[in-house]
Amino acid sequence: MAGKKKLEHFAEMKVFPHAFEPELDEVFRTDYKMKGNWRKDFFKNDSPLVVEFGCGKGEYSVGMGRKFPDKNFIGVDIKGARMWRGAKTAEEENLKNIAFLRTRIEFIEGCFAENEVDEIWITFPDPQMKDRREKKRLTGPLFIDRYKKFLKPDGIIHLKTDSDFFYEFSVEECLNNGYEVLFKTDNLYKEGIQNFDTDFQEILNIKTHYEQIFTEKGHNIHYLRFRPNGG
Repeated sequence: MAGKKKLEHFAEMKVFPHAFEPELDEVFRTDYKMKGNWRKDFFKNDSPLVVEFGCGKGEYSVGMGRKFPDKNFIGVDIKGARMWRGAKTAEEENLKNIAFLRTRIEFIEGCFAENEVDEIWITFPDPQMKDRREKKRLTGPLFIDRYKKFLKPDGIIHLKTDSDFFYEFSVEECLNNGYEVLFKTDNLYKEGIQNFDTDFQEILNIKTHYEQIFTEKGHNIHYLRFRPNGG
């Protein structure tokens, strides 16, 4: 039954007008047709563009889309069966400012143009703790350098994680790769969240599926806010 449901979700993703699934040859060594055209061709506006990497079930993309109808949101992940939940919710609630992009983040440079993205969220990624997996870490040198290629100079990147290892690694990589750390805390809900206004506290209080699991187990949630130096 689970397998049948998964196939149904994959099929539905293919007909959602707000779900994009480029073929490998559309992003590998070339540019996807939507690169530089997300506002013009899909959202039909000039509003800020916020991208969530490793969006899972899309809790952040959907939650932010509800709160900020004057911004555009794109959730990115390779797990189509998970992403279906966010895409389905966006359809049911008629949220026109949310899209989903199913692709490997290794190919993300082919999906967004220079200065196209205003803000990035990285929510509870796999910390990839083994040394041989370092290149897979979403704040590792391979990715953190790519973000500069499509993030606006004053654009902000947000990271939430329960992993002490990944949080400390990310802070170090920011400093080593020309980013300015704007705010960091290793215990967001105890001592960090009160530093922000009510609207942003509401955003920080959105919990992904994995964050809900981690907080119920008593894990501290770490938050890091950073931007390219000079932004």
